[in-house]
Amino acid sequence: MKNYTITVNGNVYDVVVEEGASTAAPVAAPAAPKAAPKAPAAAPKAAGGAGSVKIEAGAAGKVFKVEAKVGQAVKAGDPVVILEAMKMEIPVVAPQDGTVASIDVAVGDAVEAGAVLATMN
Repeated sequence: MKNYTITVNGNVYDVVVEEGASTAAPVAAPAAPKAAPKAPAAAPKAAGGAGSVKIEAGAAGKVFKVEAKVGQAVKAGDPVVILEAMKMEIPVVAPQDGTVASIDVAVGDAVEAGAVLATMN
């Protein structure tokens, strides 16, 4: 077993990886190409009502829950979208105070790291 400390959006996670867990990687790898077609589908939505501040996924995963709504005022650090990756829920938070301009994903969407999940002004 190996221990890692990972920081995502300011949240610190201690992760233990077992040696046998590496066999699961080939199973997870085919999911990445399936996520690629969904990412371009989000781009047109972002262009329509896009805000000036992008809220991007810090890791690849599946959209577990959308916490904010378009037009909602949020403060820096408020969760906007919750991603699920490796059975962990990872909150993606607002980088600054503002108003949500667009939500560019839906629950169940697979997203890659760096994908735009929402925008805000």
